[in-house]
Amino acid sequence: MFSEDFFKNGSFYFIGIGGVSMSALASLLVDFGAHVRGSDAKRSAQTDRLIREGISVLIGEEEEITEDTVVYTGAVNDGHPQLSAARRAGKRLITRAELLGMVAKEYSNVISVSGCHGKTTCSAMISHIFFRAEKKFTCHIGGEDLLLGNYHSMGREYFITEACEFQRSFLSLQSKIAVILNIDRDHTDCYSDEKAIFGAFAEFASAAEKVLVNADDRKARALPHALSYGLDSGNVRAENIRSDREKYSFTISEKGIPMIRVKLSLVGKVHIGNALAAYCAARLAGLTPQEIKPGIESFKGIKRRFEQVGRFCGVPVICDYAHHPREIQETFHTAQKLCSGTVRLIFQPHTYTRTRDLMSEFAGVLKEAENPIIYKTFAAREKFDAAGSAFALVSRIPEASYVQSSEQLKARLCADGLKSDDVILVLGAGDIYDVALGILD
Repeated sequence: MFSEDFFKNGSFYFIGIGGVSMSALASLLVDFGAHVRGSDAKRSAQTDRLIREGISVLIGEEEEITEDTVVYTGAVNDGHPQLSAARRAGKRLITRAELLGMVAKEYSNVISVSGCHGKTTCSAMISHIFFRAEKKFTCHIGGEDLLLGNYHSMGREYFITEACEFQRSFLSLQSKIAVILNIDRDHTDCYSDEKAIFGAFAEFASAAEKVLVNADDRKARALPHALSYGLDSGNVRAENIRSDREKYSFTISEKGIPMIRVKLSLVGKVHIGNALAAYCAARLAGLTPQEIKPGIESFKGIKRRFEQVGRFCGVPVICDYAHHPREIQETFHTAQKLCSGTVRLIFQPHTYTRTRDLMSEFAGVLKEAENPIIYKTFAAREKFDAAGSAFALVSRIPEASYVQSSEQLKARLCADGLKSDDVILVLGAGDIYDVALGILD
């Protein structure tokens, strides 16, 4: 275990500092008193923010790293030039996950939010609860919260963070409270089968003092736990659910006893589960229902989570991070309920392995949309694989079309004959968000 002096007296260089999670950790280390510098392949809102905070950021690759410790993500391969040079120079190399685990040890109470879907929204909602309750907390969020950003600190009593299952990163965390939202087939480049991913979640849960699970998720509820929640089962439930244009209000009950009634500011039924999880995590941390209510109700959401970013040819454009079949279906159905016309769906596959191994599921969900548009694959860390390409996906969907540039996307949308009551729904975890912003009126 490293002491706080390791951070106060340390110097750190971040490879890929512009990532949402990495930039949050960079800001956090500066607040700890560390010297931080880093680089990224391209300029972004996060790199600009870090520069405004006084952190030196290079766009490109540093010729010489003078810092003692080099931090890198799982997306950086062993042959990366900067990583290789740092290794030859005898630098201390730690992954983002290892650094997060080290940071978490500096806090009295760690609340870790895991799950294949919903981690960012739920961890942000928990953060809002603690923010409105004026607790001494620090949050590390894997997305851009509309109020708190990706990092916010009001003290060192609680540390609220996402616990990512990719490459078993969450095993670096020892949690006071571990939240398990769901366990699904994903990250097939890391997990050979469903048994393997379940085993990783079980190991993550076993390191926690208290475990909170979604009782409506078959795999999650199979894990030993202290508390459960759900719409259909669990110790804590949502009752008397009402909807007003996909914004839900409901009563939260504990073992059948009504505690508070809340009204969400977000659209989508999926957020009932996120609110229940956030409520339960706060309750396990000792907050009262009355302390919890303002945070749930005031939470406005996160960028790229059903975010209306503007209009194209007068038609609303909504962007969402959905990149798994389950997420795509939930987001598409929400848009359908709100749209009086046609939901024009644009999807960018994220990684070849996920697309290849979940090809039938992707095709089945995307066939629900009318003339879906598939944008070129965001490869992330992977090399081209024809079996998992956007071309292969399009071949499974007769009405789908393929585009690979913003100009082609605009032409395709116009050719489809947009109507004023339609909605353009842009889905994916890659650079499709920037593409969507680039075509706005």
